[in-house]
Amino acid sequence: MKNQSLFWEARADWFNSVGREQRIRDYIALANQLIWQRQASFFAAAMLAAFYFNPITTFACYIVVALTELLDQSLGRHSKAWDGKDPAIGKKILKRIALNTAVSALSISVFIVNIAIQQTSGGHFTPLFFLFSASLFAVMYNSQMIGILLLRLSIYALAFLSIAFLDVLRYLPPLSSNIWLEFFTIIFVLYFIIDISAKFYVRYQERLDQMKLIKEENERTKAALEVKSQFLATVSHELRTPLTSIMGSLELVNHGALGEVPEKLKPVIGIAAKNGKRLADLIDDLLDLQKIEAGEMEFHFKPISVNDLVNEAVESTTGYADKLGIQVTTVPCLHDCRILGDYSRLMQVMNNLLSNALKFSDEDGVVEVRAEILGARIRISVHDEGIGIPKDAKDRVFGKFAQVDSSDVRKVGGTGLGLNISKQIVQRHNATIDYVSELGVGSTFYIEFDRLSDAEGESTDISPVAEVA
Repeated sequence: MKNQSLFWEARADWFNSVGREQRIRDYIALANQLIWQRQASFFAAAMLAAFYFNPITTFACYIVVALTELLDQSLGRHSKAWDGKDPAIGKKILKRIALNTAVSALSISVFIVNIAIQQTSGGHFTPLFFLFSASLFAVMYNSQMIGILLLRLSIYALAFLSIAFLDVLRYLPPLSSNIWLEFFTIIFVLYFIIDISAKFYVRYQERLDQMKLIKEENERTKAALEVKSQFLATVSHELRTPLTSIMGSLELVNHGALGEVPEKLKPVIGIAAKNGKRLADLIDDLLDLQKIEAGEMEFHFKPISVNDLVNEAVESTTGYADKLGIQVTTVPCLHDCRILGDYSRLMQVMNNLLSNALKFSDEDGVVEVRAEILGARIRISVHDEGIGIPKDAKDRVFGKFAQVDSSDVRKVGGTGLGLNISKQIVQRHNATIDYVSELGVGSTFYIEFDRLSDAEGESTDISPVAEVA
């Protein structure tokens, strides 16, 4: 009873045009997709019937059935141009679907009833099975549109009743005859088809409702992300102005521009300057993250020498490495090593990798940066001899606001955004970033790019701007 109630509620929704566009599109797409399956089954039925019954009338009816498929094909081509905005076109398509359905169902019914008329003994198992199969096919694949499904099943029901009454009218048998048993069995089959039709339609309706909920949730999520992005951008910009002023003032104090700094104040001012730098880095990372997620970060792609990229990245971290007492060595690529990328963004990635390698290395340690060719790819790797990374920590390593261990956060600091931003930048270059590591031995982070050949480098336009979506 519950299914039947839902069935009639869904039927009312259909006539109120709820989801009509989606239903029409689903119906036509599935009808065109299953054309060969339908024709194969009808052709097999025609061959079987032609062998045992009159082949001329059988194939004549089958040809009419096959020709009705051309109507569906024509409708499918015309409906592709409909964008769903003009209801008048939608009504025309719906009328065409109803007409095609009536013609198709009538031709199939005539085809099957013709077989039943020729079968004068042994009941009508063959035509009834063909008709039952056609009904099930309609129930399973036409449940998007209840009106069209009811039209087709109504015509099939007339064919069922015609076959049921055929022998009753032909022989006028007593009620105890097997002919009446077959008649009542056909009535039961009709009830079964109606019941499963309701179930299939209700399930389709539930799927549409779920899709609607998912779409609404997706819209809400997008709106929330937009608000979050705007909030981060506003807060970051508002923080940057006073922070710049504060850090500038601290620099003036540190350099004695405002007079000699008492010894007791120097450590305090140094801590303030250090934390101001950390806060500035966090703001920069938040802005970069917001730009990437909002699709506003621009990439200027051009041929890049990997060796030049590596050398400049190492040079930019020399002061930091010297301060930590860590030696940075390079192993350049010996052959033509060029990639297509945004130089400044890849420099940002290299600085993140080198900064992490230096922060997690021990004093007097060595960090090695290597560039090498691996077939059609070029790999840039940064190897350190630091504390290493635990197994199964990859999600945390490349996650947002994540450090592998809280003790490391206290020891070396960091925003926890650098590797996440680096991964997203690398992915925009159609490249990959990953690492191998062992606790107590060290880690090797590497990036792999497609190698750019000489011919590709000469033909590449170095000026375009690629906007990330």
